[in-house]
Amino acid sequence: MNVNDFDYYLPEELIAQKPAEKRDMSRLMVIHRDTGEIEHRHFYDVVDYLNPGDCLVMNNSKVIPARLFGTKAETGAKIEFLLIKRIEGDVWETMVRPGRRMKEGDRVIFNASGEPRFEATVIGYGEDGTRHVRFEYDGVFMERLEETGSMPLPPYIEREAEKADKDRYQTVYAKYEGSVAAPTAGLHFTEEILEKARAKGVKLAFVTLHVGIGTFRPVKVETVEEHHMHFEEYEIDEENARIINETKRAGGRIISVGTTSTRTMESAAVKNPETGIYELSAGAASTDIFIYPGYEFKIVDSLITNFHLPKSTLLMLVSALYDREKMIEAYKTAVAEKYRFFSYGDASLIL
Repeated sequence: MNVNDFDYYLPEELIAQKPAEKRDMSRLMVIHRDTGEIEHRHFYDVVDYLNPGDCLVMNNSKVIPARLFGTKAETGAKIEFLLIKRIEGDVWETMVRPGRRMKEGDRVIFNASGEPRFEATVIGYGEDGTRHVRFEYDGVFMERLEETGSMPLPPYIEREAEKADKDRYQTVYAKYEGSVAAPTAGLHFTEEILEKARAKGVKLAFVTLHVGIGTFRPVKVETVEEHHMHFEEYEIDEENARIINETKRAGGRIISVGTTSTRTMESAAVKNPETGIYELSAGAASTDIFIYPGYEFKIVDSLITNFHLPKSTLLMLVSALYDREKMIEAYKTAVAEKYRFFSYGDASLIL
């Protein structure tokens, strides 16, 4: 399968640079797989498409303010860090710009309100030009990071992160810190929508997958099957696994909120030898699952997701749930209807 099979034309002006005025005022394209019908609604209508006994599954990972701007202690040169993941203790894998200036033993100072909050020392090298750095600080790491860091907006948002992004580039149900990119399908949800879903008899369940920088990395091979995903950490606790499994056994739909929730559930799916039905296995693990057309979904029935980049692994995933050609046609319709694309853009519901 060729990567170019997942290409489409996207005018630059349709790439959302800021979120909708209110979370649930974003538009919602509803795609009915059984009939091919497409409806154009708003996200506040999403509960109309949920049935009693369904289960919404959301990723409750919390985005950390992972972008840091500092100065090299030895020269005063400006240095930018993007934290990728904690290796252990106060050691992080970090993207550094400009990387050529940062060797082992180099130190960077990060200030907030004119006062130093962090000092970081390069102690080694990671993959793809990253650095392993050890932080030194007083107090609690995440408190210092909140004071000093900014939200790691995706590269296609061509502006600096603002104060408002600390709220809007975060879901209302974010709980466990660890992501360097938001699980963006969840950005449209409000507490009111979640309460309406509960009142209708829809179950809510949560999984945790910490989104890594790999979500922005392009596919660099021509053949889809040759691409390899980066590993990401996930966890599903016993209670939420039970809610999802009971829904599945009772015949309710598992409606995944976002590609990260989808990848988590499909990674944790285990066939019950007695019933032959796939169930979720609770626990913590890492996954590099790559879902593209031909994949048979084991847990997920429907998907709420944003509109994804051309030739991206995320577009391949949604095409696996539907039909590749029909999915590309739906994206062409979204372009014609001037939907807003990517992280701060509009949403789709694939039923």
